[in-house]
Amino acid sequence: MAEHNVTGKKGEELAADYLKSKGYDILETNWRFRNLEADIIAILADTLVVAEVKTRSTAFFGEPETFVTRQKQKNLIKAAHEYIERYQLDLEVRFDIISVVMNASNPQINHIEAAFYPLV
Repeated sequence: MAEHNVTGKKGEELAADYLKSKGYDILETNWRFRNLEADIIAILADTLVVAEVKTRSTAFFGEPETFVTRQKQKNLIKAAHEYIERYQLDLEVRFDIISVVMNASNPQINHIEAAFYPLV
């Protein structure tokens, strides 16, 4: 597996553990629908949380969350819509970004709740 894939996988594991520690119930990790993927789908209270995890080995080129493009946001919204329809859920939906910077021995996690909203 390529180094960036290993880093990304580790970041997703750290993000899921972080959310669990905050009381989130993780429903899915790396949930796929066609060519779309949601890194983490979780529930907190009465809210379905769809989270994009961005991991970098350093923040030299910018904070990881700045790399979540508008197209990626649209894809997450489509994936969430399919998930809600498939499982017939009636919950509020929130889109979060979790950025992870893998500093040598102390990874830094930044959880941005309600990082973006679907356009109406």
